[in-house]
Amino acid sequence: MNELNNLNSMFLTDMRGIVLDARNNAVKSVEFVRVQMYWRLGERIFVEEQRGQDRAEYGKYIIKNSAANLEAEFGSGFSVRQLELARQFYRVYPIVNELRPQLNWSQYRLLIRIDDDYKREYYELESVNNAWTGRETERQINSLLYERLLMSNDKESVVAVARKQRIPQTPTEIIKDPMILEFLGLKRDAAYYEKDVETALITHLQEFLLEMGNGFSFVARQKRLLLEDDEFFADLVFYNRLLRCFVVIEIKNRKITHADLGQLQMYVNYFDRVEKLPDENATVGILLCTAKNDTVVKFSLPEDNTNILTSKYQLYLPSEQELIEEIEEVINLAEQAGTEGDDET
Repeated sequence: MNELNNLNSMFLTDMRGIVLDARNNAVKSVEFVRVQMYWRLGERIFVEEQRGQDRAEYGKYIIKNSAANLEAEFGSGFSVRQLELARQFYRVYPIVNELRPQLNWSQYRLLIRIDDDYKREYYELESVNNAWTGRETERQINSLLYERLLMSNDKESVVAVARKQRIPQTPTEIIKDPMILEFLGLKRDAAYYEKDVETALITHLQEFLLEMGNGFSFVARQKRLLLEDDEFFADLVFYNRLLRCFVVIEIKNRKITHADLGQLQMYVNYFDRVEKLPDENATVGILLCTAKNDTVVKFSLPEDNTNILTSKYQLYLPSEQELIEEIEEVINLAEQAGTEGDDET
């Protein structure tokens, strides 16, 4: 009887999966039909505009007139603003066969507002590659994911990874600085401990993996490392299948010190010598902190270091201007360091 019940349970699970798959595919199909509808509306508006002698005035007239009629019959999805977006959609994506069925109309509305072709293609490809929802695409655009990656990479390599033309070779191609952790819900002015951040990251693991980037999977929290009679605990451990290595994360709710870097280096050494398989790459260590001294980092680590990284985390989503200023500051510091290196040689 138990065996029969188990078979029935497996059968019903399979049947339920078939129904859910069909429903999901139906929703995706409807969403893509909607995308195609707005593309066709945009094309029709654009073609009609070319017939008017005063194109600007005629364009305003046909959109306003069309919106009044379509809204009256079909509802708010055909307002003046929506029809203007449809026209812009057609102008940005003039070839209908290049539209991606994995993306919905809300995602395309975000993409067509991006003027830079590389940047738009990056978010388009990553939305498809990672099956981002519209909300996730919006969050990544608002947090300037593309710009943060450009802080340590050129745009050709960033887009090449998104195109799957190349696999990331170094941690800096994936790991971002700063990391934006507004989804944790911790107040900026609250007194909290590292364990509070760690607990919040585990609670919001899906969002943290999204912020971390491609290829990460969770391995352990407070990983116990026994060195003779002494115990140590690594805050968080992940594995990245693209880099093919362990990633150890230590969290500091303050400005980092050389002792913090030494502690993380020990954890990295442990994973390299005890946990890592022969065909895997060297372990990466990330020190998440609220503030850092790049000069201390520079002199605490070997000159050829590529596997111990520091990343400042922020518990709020900064404005675009704040992020741009921070990015420019990092770029200027890097250029100054390069100039100093040239002077020494």
